[in-house]
Amino acid sequence: MSSAHFLEGTHIYLREIRLSDANENYYRWMNDPEVTRFLESRFYPNSMESLQNYVLEKSRTTDNVFLGIFLKEDDRHIGNIKLGPINWIHRFGDVGVVIGEKDCWGRGYATEAIQLLTEHAFRTLNLNRLTAGCYSSNAGSTRAFLKAGWHQEGVRPRYFYSDGHYVDLVQLGILKPE
Repeated sequence: MSSAHFLEGTHIYLREIRLSDANENYYRWMNDPEVTRFLESRFYPNSMESLQNYVLEKSRTTDNVFLGIFLKEDDRHIGNIKLGPINWIHRFGDVGVVIGEKDCWGRGYATEAIQLLTEHAFRTLNLNRLTAGCYSSNAGSTRAFLKAGWHQEGVRPRYFYSDGHYVDLVQLGILKPE
């Protein structure tokens, strides 16, 4: 494994997000309504400066693991995955993922990133539980977590307002294997 690759999978690798990653591509993703359709960040303007400040903020905390998703074949930054905030007392954290490059949607990269981060969270960070939440209308994200071995733990009806109507929150989780 290259020293630049924090976690390496079959098709992708994950590494820390660097200030240089908050570039025109990242800016394009975070201002594309199709990419941000299910992200809470869509409600706030994303300037290059705000993206760089976000990267700096996440790099300075001990309760977040913020990683870029890169294709192994060409080192292209295609998305991000975050674990956090982490509750170190109760040993759990929340996971969120975005694939910003639309030509990479539906190819299993989010699933692979979730699997890599899940294994790291349990084996290295010694967390006990991971959680995630998805809009019920975001079938791709829900499917990625389920394919990564996670379980649907519940549904909160009419939780989010999306595309002119309320949609459910799908709650997902996984426990550290005993």
